Amino acid sequence: MVEPTPPGTTKRDIYANLLRDTRGLRRDQGTAREAWFASLSHDRKEADLFELEMLLKGLACFRNPRNLPGRERVAPSVMLDYHEELGIVRDVLAQCIDLVKRLLGGRDQEYTFARYLEAVIPADAEQIKLVQEQLSQETPIESLFVLRAALDNALELGDGLLRLGRTPHRLYSALMRMLTREVSRNVFFNPLVALEFRGEFDRIRSAEVLEAMGGVPSEVAHRVVALTFLTLFRSLRYLGIIDEYCAEPSGTRLSYMLLAVLRSDLRALTHFLERRAADAMADGFERELLSMRAFDVLEHRKTLVDTATSLISLRGVLDTSLSMIRREVGAVFQRDIPAVELGVPSQDLGQRMRGASASLRSTLHQTVHALCAELTHGKMTPMLGGDHGARRASSLRLRRDVWMFGQILRAFLAKADSPHDDADRWASYASFQFVREFLKHFRAIGYQLLRLSDYERVDPFLRSLESLREVDLMDPKRLKEAIAECQKLYDYLQRLFDQVSQRQELRDVPFDKREAAESLKIYLGAA
Repeated sequence: MVEPTPPGTTKRDIYANLLRDTRGLRRDQGTAREAWFASLSHDRKEADLFELEMLLKGLACFRNPRNLPGRERVAPSVMLDYHEELGIVRDVLAQCIDLVKRLLGGRDQEYTFARYLEAVIPADAEQIKLVQEQLSQETPIESLFVLRAALDNALELGDGLLRLGRTPHRLYSALMRMLTREVSRNVFFNPLVALEFRGEFDRIRSAEVLEAMGGVPSEVAHRVVALTFLTLFRSLRYLGIIDEYCAEPSGTRLSYMLLAVLRSDLRALTHFLERRAADAMADGFERELLSMRAFDVLEHRKTLVDTATSLISLRGVLDTSLSMIRREVGAVFQRDIPAVELGVPSQDLGQRMRGASASLRSTLHQTVHALCAELTHGKMTPMLGGDHGARRASSLRLRRDVWMFGQILRAFLAKADSPHDDADRWASYASFQFVREFLKHFRAIGYQLLRLSDYERVDPFLRSLESLREVDLMDPKRLKEAIAECQKLYDYLQRLFDQVSQRQELRDVPFDKREAAESLKIYLGAA
């Protein structure tokens, strides 16, 4: 695909440096892997390689209870039975072996013959020499041989442990640590790096998104945006594979492994955006500014001001996006996906997985739309999914969010309108805390709602909130203005709730107030 170049700018390679810096391969190893991949002839080589590496990454992520669905376990880990988890790991190992076979093609016979020799050679010295030769990883094919052997051995161990009936924590953890170590030692097929991307399958194929990325105002911000989009599109690809798994009852449980990877990747993205992205963009702008001569600064003052304003606005959208992703993923994992240890039958599990996948896909689509709208000033909306299920999930989430933020607004108005005989009470730090909390909730939920709707008083509302941010102590006059705007917004949200409920995809779907209240409870507990 030819990547578009913004008018009047020099074309930048969106991927090259990012892919080179994150994949953890030496130049010669990267060249060897690219040559090997180009030599593969079967049609599904990209899909097979992506699925293999993400399942391998999943084996490491699956160990971490934070990546698994369901509420936190009350009992200590050492007291639990990991039989269900081990069954999923066993199925994933079998799937990985099948994918390695496909990538090896006819070369898989060489591996089978080497295993045969290992079994029939009688001399210890010859066996040791053969094993040492099998551990060589000078080429991608040799790395696949080493990986295939590790997976075969782990599968045998997994089958044996499953026959015990109960799987203690120590045995399960030992197997998972061994698998993680084997994957991390693989030279050419080691995906255990946070926010790591590879040129074979990490490509953004939406022309609208590529064009929007071309308008990023600075090189550092461009890298931040590229990393964000790559993570979002990779996560969407996880969901596509999950839907494929759920199409067959025998493969439904494999979805747990990719869900663990998805949660790990999105957590790494939100941590990056929260802790490093803003400083990186600010430092990049500062370096560009300091590299200019004094009279150039005066000459290009307007351009610099516009760039700084764009970066501040971009940071706001990124902050809102990470809040939304964290909130939605947490809610889906706690509310919609059954815990692994429950052992839900495949048919019921598949239905719930597909529903969770649709909800997560809608969240990721909305994040992509919000970023593109920010980068193009609302001129461009990429087409990412137009099926009825995606529209329904998006409308369901919008209606729920309208209700949730309405409840938060109502609580804020009740707190702000409470009697206050002491005029100095508003100037205290304690009285300002509920305002700070409301501003935090607005950034997490309300800001995105205003961007998605055509609220006519959005500018006065944002100005009233901005006036509250500008002071360390409470100003009663500013608070009154904010209360008035919040009351208008609350009334608007009531009307918006009814309008969304009348959408065609929701006309026969009653509002689940209990589910929305549970989502609000989960959000407030994590906020």
